[in-house]
Amino acid sequence: YWGPEAEEQLTPRTTEMVDSQYYLPNDIGISALDCREAFRLLSPKEQMYAHYLSRASWYGGLIVLIQTSPESANIYVLLQKMFRAQAPQQLEAAATAAGLSAEEYQAFLVYAAGLYANMGNYKSFGDTKFIPNLPKFKALVWESLAFKQSPGDMEALWGCCSESLYSLEDKQKQLGLGEKGISAYFSGNCCLEDAEFAQKFLDSKNLSAYNTRLFKTEIDGKRCYEVRLASAEKGENTDEVCCGKHEFEDAVFSVKRGDYAFLMEKVCQNLEKAKDYAANDNQKRMLEEYSRSFTCGSVEAHKEGSRYWIKDKGPIVESYIGFIESYRDPFGSRGEFEGFVAVVNKAMSARFAQLVSSAEDLLPELPWPPAFEKDRFLKPDFTSLDVLTFAGSGIPAGINIPNYDDIRQTEGFKNVSLGNVLAVAYATQKDKLTFLEENDKDLYIKWKGPSFEVQVGLHELLGHGSGKLFVQDDKGKFNFDQTAVRNPETGELISSWYKGSETWDSKFSTIASSYEECRAECVGLYLCLNKEVLRIFGNEGGDAEEVVYVNWLNMVRAGLLGLEFYTPESKSWRQAHMQARFVILRVLLEAGEGLVGLKECMGADGRSDAVITLDRSKIYTVGKSAIQRFLCKLQVHKSTADVEGGRALYEGYSAVTADGTHNFLRLRETVLLRKEARKMFVQANTYIKDDAVELVEYEGSAAGLIQSFVERFPDDAEKVEAQLLEMTCMDSSCWC
Repeated sequence: YWGPEAEEQLTPRTTEMVDSQYYLPNDIGISALDCREAFRLLSPKEQMYAHYLSRASWYGGLIVLIQTSPESANIYVLLQKMFRAQAPQQLEAAATAAGLSAEEYQAFLVYAAGLYANMGNYKSFGDTKFIPNLPKFKALVWESLAFKQSPGDMEALWGCCSESLYSLEDKQKQLGLGEKGISAYFSGNCCLEDAEFAQKFLDSKNLSAYNTRLFKTEIDGKRCYEVRLASAEKGENTDEVCCGKHEFEDAVFSVKRGDYAFLMEKVCQNLEKAKDYAANDNQKRMLEEYSRSFTCGSVEAHKEGSRYWIKDKGPIVESYIGFIESYRDPFGSRGEFEGFVAVVNKAMSARFAQLVSSAEDLLPELPWPPAFEKDRFLKPDFTSLDVLTFAGSGIPAGINIPNYDDIRQTEGFKNVSLGNVLAVAYATQKDKLTFLEENDKDLYIKWKGPSFEVQVGLHELLGHGSGKLFVQDDKGKFNFDQTAVRNPETGELISSWYKGSETWDSKFSTIASSYEECRAECVGLYLCLNKEVLRIFGNEGGDAEEVVYVNWLNMVRAGLLGLEFYTPESKSWRQAHMQARFVILRVLLEAGEGLVGLKECMGADGRSDAVITLDRSKIYTVGKSAIQRFLCKLQVHKSTADVEGGRALYEGYSAVTADGTHNFLRLRETVLLRKEARKMFVQANTYIKDDAVELVEYEGSAAGLIQSFVERFPDDAEKVEAQLLEMTCMDSSCWC
């Protein structure tokens, strides 16, 4: 172990290390999602339903290219043209002719696979840019068959993206707003103040930001903002949304429909086809409302579709589609498009159903007064699913949706755990397991899966599914007794709440996503100590204790790993979940009494290292007490719309400094030095052949991932690519 005098040796700052975080390694894990058996068990009608929902999802998923960065769509089209002309194996000969080594060609394939898997050139988990780890990209393009067939088009494409392809200027290293990074949700001249001002305007018109982008110009010294709504239809004639020009304070807002119009139309066409194979009226009405939302740009219509989705209990084929998660909007209000289609795993779903049945007994154990809990727990569907299609920038382990607060509070929600994702995403090799003592590594590998299953279940159902928001609606009606509800931290009557159209996202904006993930993670840690919860998941006696230990150990280790996703230059976090886990690590370190140990050392390889430990004998005492106190504070600030108090609490624990007991800035360098790249997934395609649906799977490799995308749009690939280029070209000047 090393003391303060060794600081110089423990701070690796080589150019090679700094640059490597922007490359995807050649040996990155790539796994195929296995869904063959689940798909085979579907009826022909269910297979047709799944097929058309998948088509809608894949077309909509291309929107993420436009949402991520100004250059993402151009790079995507460049790669698609190259691989449609020559499969990866055929292109290798061109690579050799262009002077690429085998390692350089593999780096090219990995970059292309990463672009497809993340739907852009920024990592979906962490929002960091990644660039090609080869200098001869241009030579390969010029040597490709695609270039020989259309040299003018390919040279123009290369000219559009070659500079930004490799650029690592400070602003382009990560997604962000203003000088902190790149965001295609906003024109390049927008800053945080513009986002806040636009939110005030949207609130005044009762418009949601979920399906919008914001573009700013200045005319005759006056600020002018264009709010673009995603919709297949263009123009202003609609009763659904308040299109047109609006004077607001000292600015003019113009609300326009038609963002991503071509892709939105393709989504709607496939939703209409899926409707013919729907299993019941709830599914039909759901798809009708989604189509209405995507046609005219109405979030209210999507909310109505979500209501029918909640009512569709226990479907064999589960799906959800739209502008859903706001993690990648730097302001935290705009949703990234995603669509998933999955098949229910009945055996695993039975366990989650038991957890749902026990929920009303477990909720009173949470550490806040009854008045801070929902008036009635609306029992949701909670199913384990095998993913057939997940279109977007990445695939999570579990989901709790819809994200509309008013629906979640009073009408309900659904939880899903993605079983075939969990099966391959969290497999760990001992030699790649960092920052743990040797005796903990074997336990971690054995119990990581079962413990994560428990954590995901509690996180989604009782984390995101718990807690009340105090609201005064537009008519002045309260959903609580303002003369009786007291703040448990102060003993005084609560003095703040949500008013009118205010929502959790609009009030807490930039910290909303991470704060909520932290609250849900804390609920998981707190309730996993319950013996009944552990029994539901098949863990009793000594096994149950190992699950608890590894769950808590995994959380504090994840908190340390989270430092990878912190940017010191802008003092900002790039990933909501990892920020949340770092906050929890800070809380548990602060609890003291030897609960968590974190020491820097020198590794066997002579490079800086660290070891994190957890005293299992203190989890139920010191650990539980610390999480209990912190979780109550989180809920009180959230329930009462106390943005100032909530932000001070959360940002305080989120701070990454060199001060105090632990030098977290130095530890961050060690984490970067030893980080492992996140896995990528290869997904199947479906096609209709002789009036039946055929499933085509691909190998778990960079070449397999690439081929899956090349074959994803067999009927209209060139038209789709032309439209992507047109959408990108139209706005190219907005980021100059």
